[in-house]
Amino acid sequence: MSVSKRELEAAIHYPETDGKPMGETDLHIKLIIDLSEALRNFFRPQPDVYVSRDLLLYYEPGNTRKFVVPDVFVVRGVSKGDRRVYKLWEEGRTPSAVIEISSRETKKADLNSKLHLYERLGVAEYYVFDPEYRYVKPPLRAWRLSGGAYIEIAVVNRRVKSDELGLELEDTGQTLRLLNPATGQFLLTPEEEAVARLEEAAARQKEAAARQEEAAARQEAEARAERLAARLRELGVDPDKL
Repeated sequence: MSVSKRELEAAIHYPETDGKPMGETDLHIKLIIDLSEALRNFFRPQPDVYVSRDLLLYYEPGNTRKFVVPDVFVVRGVSKGDRRVYKLWEEGRTPSAVIEISSRETKKADLNSKLHLYERLGVAEYYVFDPEYRYVKPPLRAWRLSGGAYIEIAVVNRRVKSDELGLELEDTGQTLRLLNPATGQFLLTPEEEAVARLEEAAARQKEAAARQEEAAARQEAEARAERLAARLRELGVDPDKL
């Protein structure tokens, strides 16, 4: 009895973890989350842009050892939705951009093996950032695919433009932020989003309270006017003729 390639593929278990932590430190983990959530919010209106973080990306059918785990990646041309792993041959789309948050332990791989792998896979843009400002010089580095090979992009004034994201990546001197050139504003982190929502809710409450006070004052003024008119009528004075 023959077995089809599809059946063989379905029988293969592709692990969902490589047994390693998402980031080296809280600093790395927080930045990975901040960047991925900011990108998810930015691309939320676009149904064919998928954003993920720390997900196993398999790139060779049938070989469970051929995978890479990008810290943050964006894929154009595929639907949103939760995935357990990302199989390149099933999705049919290579990541458009990858951001690696580098560290003492990952610097060598980020600047060598991962760089060459992403180049070979056809990842259009590749970024490496060192949040500790110790291991990568300069802390923000960028590459763009051209003719099948990576060309390093100059980071000018700590900022580099991403054609794939439609954003700019900026090294603020303290961390990596994503800037929307259309608004001139940084994309909000989850913490900033929460603060903004609280401030917006407080502003709405303040506005509602002001409207209630205004309505109450108006009602009181109308009541006073009615009491005065009633008193005038008692005295035989027509208030409408005053």
